[in-house]
Amino acid sequence: MRKLYVLLLSLCLGLCFGCFGVLAAPSAHAADNGSWSVYPAASQVAARPYFYLSADPGQTIQDKVVVANKTAEPLTFRLYAADAYNTARDGGFAVRTVTETMRGVGAWAKPAKTRVTVPAHKTVAVPFTLHVPEGAEPGDHPGALVALDEHVDKGDGSLALGVQRAVGARVYLRVSGPTLPALAVEHVHVSHHQPLVPGLGDSDATISYTLHNTGNVTLDPKVTLKAQGLFGRTLLSRGLTRIPAELLPGQRVKLSEPWKGSPQLDWGDITLTASAPGTKQSASASFFALPWLAAALLLAVGFVGGVLAVRARRGRVRPSEPVRPSRPASTTPSRPRSSPSARP
Repeated sequence: MRKLYVLLLSLCLGLCFGCFGVLAAPSAHAADNGSWSVYPAASQVAARPYFYLSADPGQTIQDKVVVANKTAEPLTFRLYAADAYNTARDGGFAVRTVTETMRGVGAWAKPAKTRVTVPAHKTVAVPFTLHVPEGAEPGDHPGALVALDEHVDKGDGSLALGVQRAVGARVYLRVSGPTLPALAVEHVHVSHHQPLVPGLGDSDATISYTLHNTGNVTLDPKVTLKAQGLFGRTLLSRGLTRIPAELLPGQRVKLSEPWKGSPQLDWGDITLTASAPGTKQSASASFFALPWLAAALLLAVGFVGGVLAVRARRGRVRPSEPVRPSRPASTTPSRPRSSPSARP
């Protein structure tokens, strides 16, 4: 059987702190996977955990990226620039593979070398040029400079899993111009998990939704959840924690939130409110909680009631017997009356 090779791109990209143009990253560390690390060359001021860059359309920036080999053998890497995105599963920071189409930093940044060999326990600094084209959209353009080990570890057997590892240093580029922070909450849905018999067992629900950055700057969103039952009773109100720390421009992330102890019989609304500096947006969805057994009983009662009502109506309205038409009476021809004779 033909072997199947899967590319596993594991990017140790760390977390983002601070803001663009300002180095404010406490406890910063380079992107590292234990065998090699990638980080910006130190500036005259201090070491940099990531590239924080700002430029005008048409401007060119030159900088250096450092690749450090932590092993006892030389390593060869493929160097490339990549665009960043949020993973659909949990909103984590990820970058495109070398074979994907680039539109931002991945297309604008060019390392001086596309392949570099780093001796054991040594570092190599590679210059790169980032040219922001004329007409580039203003706002944030996140990406990374990636050192990819092109060696593929092949497994055995009919189905082999090939693994490639990569480490990238994040690039946070802001192109000057108008900025627009904007958020949207989309596709709110509530799914219930009810016990068969009301009161015998716990019920819970899962609230799923999509968080969409519709603006042109990276956001640190906060989301609150509120559930109201019949007559406006507050059933749940809390802030959510399973939110990506960075929601990149134009990115959508599908998220879900469990609701333990949700009502077994109620009718109300779920409201999700997402906010970030300069923007706030809400979206709602209705829910109707009803145990399956109660629903089946109501359906059965309604069906039986409907059948009985139809039968009762048929019993009251009896069809009348058809009336035979009467035979027409025979007519006797009348004799013509003679007119009285005229007397002289």
